Amino acid sequence: MSELLREIGMISRALEDISNKEFKELHLNKGQYVYLARIVEHPGIINDSLAECTRSDRTSVAKSVKNLEKEGLVRKESDVENKKIRRLYATNKGVDLYQILAREERYSEKKAIAGLTIKEQNQLLSLLKHVNQNVTDDWLYVKSGKKRTY
Repeated sequence: MSELLREIGMISRALEDISNKEFKELHLNKGQYVYLARIVEHPGIINDSLAECTRSDRTSVAKSVKNLEKEGLVRKESDVENKKIRRLYATNKGVDLYQILAREERYSEKKAIAGLTIKEQNQLLSLLKHVNQNVTDDWLYVKSGKKRTY
């Protein structure tokens, strides 16, 4: 495996592990903070869109959303035009909790980019967006049932 992907993976897993440990006392199970944050940031999002923007499978999203509902952090509402569509909204409790999540995200980002100039930060962001698009293309390809040729 390439050193580049290993570094990205280690960063991702370390930050996820930190968040999972720190948010456990907030009754957020593994990774649920990501879903809550996206629901707050995109009021009315549906499960499929939530799965796509978090690069998660639909089953994991449905299970986590159900748990967020049980905790009183999220509510589902039927779409005005199509009653089969269930839109997700954060409750007041969820929005309040989101403030803590956002503070943690800002802190983690500040620690992660410490020592980088503004120019380096912008370069890093640009490069990561490019890498993300490349990976997303493959993710969508495989998600559609196709297999990549190595």
